[in-house]
Amino acid sequence: MSAQAPITRITAPRIAARKGGTPIVALTAYTAPMAAMVDAHADLILVGDSLGMVVHGLPSTIGVTLDMMILHGQAVMRGSARAMVVIDMPFGSYEESPRQAFHNAARLMAETGCGAVKLEGGARMAETIRFLVERGIPVMGHVGLTPQATNTMGGFKTQGRDQASWPAHIGDAQAVASAGAFSLVVEGVMEGLADQITEAVAIPTIGIGASAGCDGQILVLDDMLGLSGRVPRFVRKFGDLGPRAEDAIAAYAAAVRDRSFPAPDQTYR
Repeated sequence: MSAQAPITRITAPRIAARKGGTPIVALTAYTAPMAAMVDAHADLILVGDSLGMVVHGLPSTIGVTLDMMILHGQAVMRGSARAMVVIDMPFGSYEESPRQAFHNAARLMAETGCGAVKLEGGARMAETIRFLVERGIPVMGHVGLTPQATNTMGGFKTQGRDQASWPAHIGDAQAVASAGAFSLVVEGVMEGLADQITEAVAIPTIGIGASAGCDGQILVLDDMLGLSGRVPRFVRKFGDLGPRAEDAIAAYAAAVRDRSFPAPDQTYR
């Protein structure tokens, strides 16, 4: 009997090498069971700070803490075996200085075992990205619509509607790539702008509400499964599990009330 080869995780260099190749499949996950399901199909799992809204009911990502990201990151690492796991650095954990960013990114990686961290921002974060990469921390960038900055952006607005702004967005992407990021999330930008960003950088772009021309795509898992309430217009639902879950809960409640649950074969003996 031949021994099976051990499962090895996808790494940052392997993701970086996918530029212009087979599109990268990425999804968010926040719990071990969901991570296990995603792991069989995705190249990359993002433990996004969107967990603040999706799991904890917060109004935005601003209230998410480093401890919350670590807790969910640990769960996702336990639930997965193959996909690369990237964890968002939450608001306030990296903007002050490169040293602050390194301290918190090192803690994220040490306490979870994840493969990389993600932080938002273009040219203004280039110095921080370079500082982290030079010290052994793989970084995924994030440009375009950056949710942590929506208070200064005036809300969740599509970026690049005015073509005069395109050079600035492209410059942000190039600055992130030049600083050493291994990949780049491009969120909420006009399709033509996303295509130009993808052409302008040598690292893979992963789109969300951007363009099919990106090197990969990512969605919030609960959104694409139909488990969330209000979702962005660009989200395509690949399932409608919310109503089915509500029906199952209602059926359970009815069974309890009419004393048909538990049945004799559903009790301990």
